[in-house]
Amino acid sequence: MNFDWLSSTNQNSKIANQRFVKLSVIIPAFNEERLLGDALRTTAEAMGAFHRLGWQTELIVCDNNSTDRTAAIARAAGATVVFDPVNSIAGARNTGAKAASGDWFIFLDADSQPSAELFGDVAAEIQSGRCIAGGVTGKLDTSHVIARLFMFLWNRLSRIRRLLAGWMMFCEAATFRSIQGYDARLFVSEDIDISIRLRKLGRALGKRTVVLHRHPLLTSSRKVKLHGVWKHVWFVLKVAFTFGKPLTNREACPIWYDGRR
Repeated sequence: MNFDWLSSTNQNSKIANQRFVKLSVIIPAFNEERLLGDALRTTAEAMGAFHRLGWQTELIVCDNNSTDRTAAIARAAGATVVFDPVNSIAGARNTGAKAASGDWFIFLDADSQPSAELFGDVAAEIQSGRCIAGGVTGKLDTSHVIARLFMFLWNRLSRIRRLLAGWMMFCEAATFRSIQGYDARLFVSEDIDISIRLRKLGRALGKRTVVLHRHPLLTSSRKVKLHGVWKHVWFVLKVAFTFGKPLTNREACPIWYDGRR
């Protein structure tokens, strides 16, 4: 791994310990008119945790080739809207990051709602100077027993292995650019891939990746309602038995790309 950029990263860490930090919140969105408005409202409220520290923020939505009012809703909420014509979660996040000017990036799903308390925990990690990236445990907006069980198991695995779930990941901008962002060849599990790369990099630099858990992120259970739990289980098994082949084929990942909302 090339560490020529290390001096730039160290400078960015010094910025984190100063009074002024700029945060870029980046949200990929494909046909999200039903849930995006609430996500942007709660995100704007949560960003107050940064403003109270005197930090600057920007909100960027990447319209990932939507055919509904996603872009209009984002603009009405005061977000900067960029466009990516290729339906790819990883690609949309990367496109949003290219338009961002923050010292730190926060990637957030369009169906998730962060709290000010959660963003306060993010700020504390940034101020520590010891963290290069982090994620958060999740909480579903459903009482579905099996879905909640799977969420519990994921949260445990996430904390043990420091896997940064796609619903929210934060990262130093310099670090994100140094590893060339998300792997756009992956249509699913791009979050697992970047978690592993960041964890290895953190060890090499004597820094850490973290999974916050005091204030879980509220996220939508719509995929469970639309596709059922067992379709998700079947997808995981298919990935395991084909050595990850479906991950690089958008048509093999309908849960994420069939456009149902």
